[in-house]
Amino acid sequence: MKLNDPGRRWPLERVLFALAGTMTLLSALLAALVSPWFLLLTGFVGVNQWLYVLFGACPASIVLRRACRLRSAIYANPREEMML
Repeated sequence: MKLNDPGRRWPLERVLFALAGTMTLLSALLAALVSPWFLLLTGFVGVNQWLYVLFGACPASIVLRRACRLRSAIYANPREEMML
């Protein structure tokens, strides 16, 4: 089965990457059109990306794991995720 088959769910990392990119573009647009204070959203996204890199979890990954039942493509065994 190919990764882009409609019947297959995206892995957690792919959804997180899409979410982070969307939020970064949105914050840049809002900063340009509304207020530069929206750049704080960009900083928040960056901090959460580093949390995922360093600890294997960030608030968004925890929510997506529990609410959407997404699984990591990197860690085949869910216990390996918690060992980081």
